Amino acid sequence: MCVPRRAFLKASAAFLGGWWAPPRLGAAGQIKVGMIPDAGATQVSIDEKAPLREYLGKAMGAPVDLIIPTNYNATVEALGNGSLDFAYLGALTYVKAHERYAVIPLVQRAADKNFHSVFITQTGSPIHELKDVKGKRFAFGDINSTSGHLIPYEDLKKAGVNPDADLQFRYTGSHTATAKAVEAGASDAGALDETVFHQMLSDGKIEGSKVRIFHTSEPFVDYVWVARKGINPEEEQAFAKAFLQLREGRDDVVLKILRGKDFVRADDGEYDKIRQLARELQLL
Repeated sequence: MCVPRRAFLKASAAFLGGWWAPPRLGAAGQIKVGMIPDAGATQVSIDEKAPLREYLGKAMGAPVDLIIPTNYNATVEALGNGSLDFAYLGALTYVKAHERYAVIPLVQRAADKNFHSVFITQTGSPIHELKDVKGKRFAFGDINSTSGHLIPYEDLKKAGVNPDADLQFRYTGSHTATAKAVEAGASDAGALDETVFHQMLSDGKIEGSKVRIFHTSEPFVDYVWVARKGINPEEEQAFAKAFLQLREGRDDVVLKILRGKDFVRADDGEYDKIRQLARELQLL
């Protein structure tokens, strides 16, 4: 029996706000960069991103501390309390952080302007379209994830599936955990970030013979790199420039970590549809 989504949201919002308070790190001049744990908050995940930390440190001319909080909400709160200077957010966490703390959108991958959620199931599953998940065990990612919860929840509703009444669902906390839950058969189906899914396949972290996509969402705007309110404008521009200068063939190691090919400027107005949907679903 699952906890109703809105009851879970209210309880987790109250709990998580004080659950993880990142310390003010390092000596003066250290730049604190956070990333939502879309692929997990393990030490392995942090270690794998070392080339990104080194690249940003060189571009900024200052040491960078790369932090992956244990949940999405903690990343938002860290921007608000000044524990982070810059952060990588999903669309839903961005609109929350912008509304609460006036964070500044800087850059996003070009692909983020036309992003997708993918719904996956086991290869031999009888699930072939969204309506087939009724009565099944379903995995969302983090409750504050755009591609792992917000968009999938809306797609299910449009297909005539009420997640609160028609599914036995759970929140896995990350896209990688959702993919592994479906692969292992712990969930009959789940929804996640398309780039995480395809990279896991490419890296052999899930077996392509065991899972398949049965639905892809319509495109939406998603991830964005932001600066906290009050950041030095020169640092803000230097941080954005570091991403805009990334090039395939030269910066492939960093681009693989970022699951992207190129970056463009981001604009707050692009997220109006996400704001509207989040309000309709009482997530904002």
